[in-house]
Amino acid sequence: MQQFYYLIIIAYAAAANIAAVSLTVYDKYAARKKHRRISEKNLLIAAALSGCVVMYATMCIIHHKTRHKKFMIGIPAIFIAEVAVAAVIYFVLVNVSG
Repeated sequence: MQQFYYLIIIAYAAAANIAAVSLTVYDKYAARKKHRRISEKNLLIAAALSGCVVMYATMCIIHHKTRHKKFMIGIPAIFIAEVAVAAVIYFVLVNVSG
């Protein structure tokens, strides 16, 4: 049963990362073509839903929003917060079950 939970976590992380990259690349495309853009709020929400590492890497690779402090500081801050929350959850679960 534990392997099933790991599989769900991996599938969620993969989907979140694919969505984050897709949104970032589309927003760059929309910016160049003068199409309707994805709001900064929605991009940050996508990062907060565990897509922050690949979104940050994608933004650096395609040079999208790299001049915006909100993204260049905010996305790494989201990552640090996610790691801290995951560590707390892990240690709570280890202490409860161990």
